[in-house]
Amino acid sequence: MADVKNPKVLATPVNIIVGSHVWVEDPDEAWIDGQVTKITGKDAQIQTTNGKTVTEKLSKIYPKDLEAPPGGVDDMTKLSYLHEPGVLQNLKTRYELNEIYTYTGNILIAINPFQRLPHIYDSHMMQQYKGAPFGELSPHVFAVADVAYRAMINESKSNSILVSGESGAGKTETTKMLMRYLAFLGGRVATEGRTVEQQVLESNPVLEAFGNAKTVRNNNSSRFGKFVEIQFDKHGRISGAAIRTYLLERSRVCQVSDPERNYHCFYLLCAAPAEEVEKYKLGKPQSYHYLNQSRCYELVGVSDAHDYLATRRAMDIVGISEKEQEAIFRVVAAILHLGNIVFAKGKEVDSSVPKDDQAKFHLNTTAELLMCDVKALEDALCKRVMVTPEEVIKRSLDPQSATVSRDGLAKTLYSRLFDWLVDKINNSIGQDPNSNFLIGVLDIYGFESFKANSFEQFCINFTNEKLQQHFNQHVFKMEQEEYTKEKINWSYIEFVDNQDVLDLIEKKPGGIVALLDEACMFPKSTHETFANKLYQTFKNHKRFIKPKLSRTDFTIAHYAGDVLYQSDQFLDKNKDYVVPEHQDLLGVSKCPFVAGLFPPLPEETSKSSKFSSIGSRFKLQLQQLMETLNSTEPHYIRCVKPNNQLKPAIFENQNIMQQLRCGGVLEAIRISMAGYPTRKPFFEFINRFGLLCPEALEGNYDEKAACQKILEKAGLEGFQVGLTKIFLRAGQMAELDARRAEVLSSAAKTIQRRIRTHISRRRFLAVRKASVDIQSICRGVLACKFYQNMRRQAAALKIQKHIKRHQARVAYQKLHISALVLQTGLRAMAARREFRSMNLNKNATLLQAWWLCRRAVVYYKKLTRSCIVTQTRWRGRVARRELRKLKMAARETGALKEAKDKLEKNVEELTWRLQLEKRLRTDLEEAKAQEVMKLQNTMQEMQKIIEETNALLAKERETAKKAIEEAPPVIQEKEVLVEDTKKVESLTEEVESLKASLETEKLRADEAEGKYKELQESSEEKRKKLEETEKKVQQLADSMRGLEEKLANIESENKVLRQQAVSIAPNKFLSGRSRSILQRGSESGHLEARAAIPDLHSPSLNLREPAEVEEKPQKSLNEKQQENQELLIRCIAQHLGFAGNRPIAACIIYKCLLQWRSFEVERTSVFDRIIQTIGNAIETQDNNDILAYWLSNASTLLLLLQRTLKASGAAGMTPQRRRSSSATLFGRMTQFPWSATSGVDSLRQVEAKYPALLFKQQLTAYVEKIYGMIRDNLKKEISPLLGLCIQAPRTSRASLVKGASRSVANTAGQQALIAHWQGIVKSLGNFLNTLKANYVPPFLVRKVFTQIFSFINVQLFNSLLLRRECCSFSNGEYVKAGLAELEHWCYKATDEYAGSAWDELKHIRQAIGFLVIHQKPKKTLDEISHDLCPVLSIQQLYRISTMYWDDKYGTHSVSPDVIANMRVLMTEDSNNAVSNSFLLDDDSSIPFSVDDISKSMEQIDIADIEPPPLIRENIGFSFLLPRSD
Repeated sequence: MADVKNPKVLATPVNIIVGSHVWVEDPDEAWIDGQVTKITGKDAQIQTTNGKTVTEKLSKIYPKDLEAPPGGVDDMTKLSYLHEPGVLQNLKTRYELNEIYTYTGNILIAINPFQRLPHIYDSHMMQQYKGAPFGELSPHVFAVADVAYRAMINESKSNSILVSGESGAGKTETTKMLMRYLAFLGGRVATEGRTVEQQVLESNPVLEAFGNAKTVRNNNSSRFGKFVEIQFDKHGRISGAAIRTYLLERSRVCQVSDPERNYHCFYLLCAAPAEEVEKYKLGKPQSYHYLNQSRCYELVGVSDAHDYLATRRAMDIVGISEKEQEAIFRVVAAILHLGNIVFAKGKEVDSSVPKDDQAKFHLNTTAELLMCDVKALEDALCKRVMVTPEEVIKRSLDPQSATVSRDGLAKTLYSRLFDWLVDKINNSIGQDPNSNFLIGVLDIYGFESFKANSFEQFCINFTNEKLQQHFNQHVFKMEQEEYTKEKINWSYIEFVDNQDVLDLIEKKPGGIVALLDEACMFPKSTHETFANKLYQTFKNHKRFIKPKLSRTDFTIAHYAGDVLYQSDQFLDKNKDYVVPEHQDLLGVSKCPFVAGLFPPLPEETSKSSKFSSIGSRFKLQLQQLMETLNSTEPHYIRCVKPNNQLKPAIFENQNIMQQLRCGGVLEAIRISMAGYPTRKPFFEFINRFGLLCPEALEGNYDEKAACQKILEKAGLEGFQVGLTKIFLRAGQMAELDARRAEVLSSAAKTIQRRIRTHISRRRFLAVRKASVDIQSICRGVLACKFYQNMRRQAAALKIQKHIKRHQARVAYQKLHISALVLQTGLRAMAARREFRSMNLNKNATLLQAWWLCRRAVVYYKKLTRSCIVTQTRWRGRVARRELRKLKMAARETGALKEAKDKLEKNVEELTWRLQLEKRLRTDLEEAKAQEVMKLQNTMQEMQKIIEETNALLAKERETAKKAIEEAPPVIQEKEVLVEDTKKVESLTEEVESLKASLETEKLRADEAEGKYKELQESSEEKRKKLEETEKKVQQLADSMRGLEEKLANIESENKVLRQQAVSIAPNKFLSGRSRSILQRGSESGHLEARAAIPDLHSPSLNLREPAEVEEKPQKSLNEKQQENQELLIRCIAQHLGFAGNRPIAACIIYKCLLQWRSFEVERTSVFDRIIQTIGNAIETQDNNDILAYWLSNASTLLLLLQRTLKASGAAGMTPQRRRSSSATLFGRMTQFPWSATSGVDSLRQVEAKYPALLFKQQLTAYVEKIYGMIRDNLKKEISPLLGLCIQAPRTSRASLVKGASRSVANTAGQQALIAHWQGIVKSLGNFLNTLKANYVPPFLVRKVFTQIFSFINVQLFNSLLLRRECCSFSNGEYVKAGLAELEHWCYKATDEYAGSAWDELKHIRQAIGFLVIHQKPKKTLDEISHDLCPVLSIQQLYRISTMYWDDKYGTHSVSPDVIANMRVLMTEDSNNAVSNSFLLDDDSSIPFSVDDISKSMEQIDIADIEPPPLIRENIGFSFLLPRSD
């Protein structure tokens, strides 16, 4: 296998020409883009985008892909140029859009955002990635966990996820997310207490407190490797877990460099509550040697006191007792005190003693905390025991050796404590010995290279070399699988390998680890002798380098770069054996916990193992880890830290490149470069390079053949054509792009030539046209002048002609006018004379008439007066005669009586006359009013007469004119009297005044009429408002009355339920299903939980049915009743169909229950049997037809019960009936044979007992259940189609550009595009027809389709936001066409069944509208958020805007200013967890209640329902037969 050190050498020379856009190395930015301006030999001059001009060799520059998507690609294998600058630019582009995850094949690269992004880790996102194919959705850590879990389930093989990266890259957080998602997928359903995954996650704070520390690059760096084994049972549920740790950095306990910190637990204990600090005799961190070596004691934004309490709580959670916690922190405090024991020279030679009282205080405190003897502790630190065959010798240690002994004890104590914590956590979590397979999550340190690199960095880098080899083999395996899948020849491909580095480190014998162990075994060995041994052994090894200026350092050329190691402390740090004095001292500690950390070693073990090294132990652990990884299917996550400031939105190119090298990403690129780094699907390849071979597109070739034609014409060799892709060798893509650029350049030159020709010809034509125009203008001017002269001559002639004519006309007109004036004067004179003559005649006639009238009146008055005088005198004479007669009669006796009677008559007559006069006076007043009316009428008639007179006068004038004209010229003048003229004038004035008064009255009448109309309009409006108010009042009264009745029913129902529940044991008449529904009803508020608790002291327990007296007759009646019930159950179990739009089964059940009075009995089993029948019918049914049938029946029966049943004892209800002797169902049925029928017609109210009310609630539950089953069945049916509807199917470019067949291809393509949408529409239509055929109430149909369209909206919208390939312009057009199909379906379904379903698609409609709108960069944020997409949140708009790409016209998304404003708004809302979620939630609740069904359904007439044949002939069901009136 070939091994290439420099990744840039692998690239074959590419065709770089002047004008090419390339990448060139930059010391500040790693890589910078520019354009080639000049090529000289093997050098190229490049103008960079930052304004610099650089010269670089052609072999060190890389082509830039100008057609790369503006938002980058989610999988870097899709890059046209797979090289370092292309990878770096793609990661940077995506990071700027907050896209922190990117694939490289099946490797996930995760860049730490250094900010909260809760919207990409919530439960909605987990649900989206659950079961989704890898690569279908946007890159995510959940996708890696999901593919590992699916592979484990499907292939029954363990999997592992390897998380790597340097400190601060986010490895720990990524591991947490992986475990969260695996817990989401495989969390056990029934556990007591905390689940395994919870315990694993809850153990993190404990391990972080004791295993994490602040480093230069990370405030919470894991200083140990962790492999979490999550174990699963055969059902794929988590059954156990275990945590394996590797190489805790023990040296950090004693040695800390500035500005790092020691392990967190030391600082947490110093910040503990005061009583804790006093108990352990602690002070501030600055006073302890193990902590004050660095000046960093606190972390910004972190409270050690708060974290201490959190750690104690975490210890409680993972099962560490209070006593054990106290012992743990005693050990931690003892280590701090141990570090402050300082030694000085003793009295003896090479001896040491505690330096001062402060050192003795810390020595005593340490012994007190460890519960050991002070003197023994001092001896263990300052002396060593040497055992010889002859005797036991105690040797004193000098102060330096004593200090080393002290630090060794501290490191041993801490490492034993950490191992105990890990074992305790594993025991607490619990491992499953019967686990079938596991998923391991490896969170391990990344490659490290500092200024000073010691033994820890050597082991860490050794681990990464081992993992890198595993990674390389995995990547090469994936490459092989890809090549095998595409069936191409790959046998000659080699890949880089780092086996030589691993041999250098671990080979036996002769490896660095073996030489180190060998040196540690010799007491006289030093780091200098060890280094010399290395120099001699590996002087010719290409991976081992000896520095020139050092005698103890050495350099190893790792895969990620050269690392210089200082071997000063290699020997000390490699020694792992426990000092026997320390073992003996702490093994007999009075503290059981401390003694447990140092168990006695077996005698044979202590004799045989005289030496133990960390390197060998670590090598063994690493070997075990690799065996575990090799037995699993690996998945890789590479975590990257974008900057060292640990701040968001900062992308440091150099830092990123170094991490990509250390993480092996560039190694993966090298492997790809060794094979076929460029892979293009056929349609993309044809779309990009089809112009290199136009005949391949015009001919009748398929895509594969067309691609081969293009490559053959290009003359490339070494490429491979797979089943769906073209595989190109390194550099071939650039060569094709160069040829494509040449073709495009040639085409551009041709276009320029044509355009220049066109411009020149247009200029020539313009000049020619201008000259012709000038000539035309000159000729026109001459012609105009000639024409003007001719015009002047013609005008002069016309003027002369018209002047002469005018003069003659004026003379004629004068003569004509004079003649007319003369004639007019003469005619007027004659007319005036005639008028005066006629006026005189008329006036004379009037005077004569008046005079004759006056004379007749005077004569009449004289005659009348004479008649009256004559009559008076005659009557006086007659009266005198009568008087004489009366006087004579008075003298007689009877004369007085007659006179009296006569007087009485006269009195009566006078009284009558008085009343008559009064009546006449009243009549006179009425007559006056009538006279006034008559006068008004007369005035109007006079006005008409005047008008007629004026008309006659005008007519007479005309007649007079004619007469004057015809009369002789000589007329005699007569004098005219003026008296009549004056009267006429006075009458005329009076008429004018009457006219004026009439006009005034008219005006008043008009004003009054206007006011009357206004009053009438206002009164009409007030009347309408009053009517509306009355209607509203009536509606409010009705609703109030209904609410009062409903409240009374509910109160009475609850009352009855409580009374009945205490008197009837539920097990006797309730099935398990009934009890569960009763319990559910109580939770929802219909029943109270305490209603099911029987009252043993209730008097109802002593009640007995009166029918028990007649035991034998009652038995036969009960048997008959049971037979009828059995027959009814068998009948309704069949499909009875519908009568019109009424379900027969529901109507039959209701009629029977009402006839048998089942609603009014205390105990019955008929309800349970009906419910059981319905349950059996729908239990295992996926047939929507049967479900719709029972939904129709159940909802109809529920409606009848809702309108019929009322709880007994409700307010305003009739008193309860007294029970008769025949109280059984059958007895009452026979007693009132037709009462039920009459009640059905009117739906009379029935006082319901407990079983009936319970039956109603059970029926409600089944209506909801059947509704949910139908809805979910439709969701299952359309879900597969929705996944195909969100992305338009790819159409071959070659098939769409074939000349004559283009229209046919487009038609076929359109048909293929909407096929999936038509499948959804077909499913919806079939579903609607099924519901219609079973007469499901339209209200429920509307609810179903509203929720289905909401489901479609959620699925399409979430898929759109999670898949970048869907956020394109052409895909928006495709989805828009599909939504039009749904809209057309809603229109055909009508509002009766579709309802507001179309409005539920508002999110996807607005999102698609945004995708297909043009000129997005010109849109402001206000226009987008308020006009285009008012429903979408800022997070959703930001997601769509950043993921959008135009694959049709190449346009851009919204402007950068709009993106920046969106980021500001999202930052302001970052504290709101709800607003951060851009995914929608599917609502699976039941969107209606019983009252909604009751209000929405019409009244049902069940009187004329024909019973089914099974019960029609049975006399017990004769009441079901329709009866004529």
